Amino acid sequence: MTEATNLPAATPALLQLIWLASPALPIGGFSYSEGLEAAIDHGLVHDEHTAADWLVDQLHLTQSRGDMAVLGQMITAWQARDDARLEALSQWVHATRESAELRLQSEQMGRSMLEWLRNQDAIDADTIAMCNRWVPTYPLMFALALSRTGASLEQCLQAYAFGWAENMVQAAIKSVPLGQNSGQRILTKLAQHIAPAVSHAMQVNDDTRQAFSPMLAILSAQHETQYSRLFRS
Repeated sequence: MTEATNLPAATPALLQLIWLASPALPIGGFSYSEGLEAAIDHGLVHDEHTAADWLVDQLHLTQSRGDMAVLGQMITAWQARDDARLEALSQWVHATRESAELRLQSEQMGRSMLEWLRNQDAIDADTIAMCNRWVPTYPLMFALALSRTGASLEQCLQAYAFGWAENMVQAAIKSVPLGQNSGQRILTKLAQHIAPAVSHAMQVNDDTRQAFSPMLAILSAQHETQYSRLFRS
């Protein structure tokens, strides 16, 4: 056997994206509904149709204009190792978590993502220390993981969006509740909206990036004291 065949092959970019988008990634994404459970409690979401409309709106109005946009900018900053830019973007993420539970979600998933990267030997001690100084958020750490895949920015954001969509559909199935076939139909509809949502996110700059979703913020705050709930947010 030659020396070359003993060397581990690099994981292809596509497989890395599938891995990162998987609900099996141990970062706790399955624990959150991002306000959906509160919308169900208030009767705003009550069946397959309303769940699909709610999630499509959330994809375009909050994810595309906010988190997906900042995630794309963070990927570029990580690739350039622009620490000042990363710190500024990280501060924006912290400032735009509009409820205590949304902030805790971002920080818990960020720390879990940092730990996953550390366990993968994907980052050095200096990077870990820097992220801890900033208090790592999920967008910051997920962007770091995506920045190392070698995939295009568009593909990275598509992977993130699909992973988000799959988690949210699973939350809808559990809490509406819905059947698996209903969930797959909702996921099909969301998948059709991912490409335009990603395209918009890639055009957003610092002046147009926004996190203005007052109803979602109010529902999230109400969810913090909701009597009966399945999810942490």
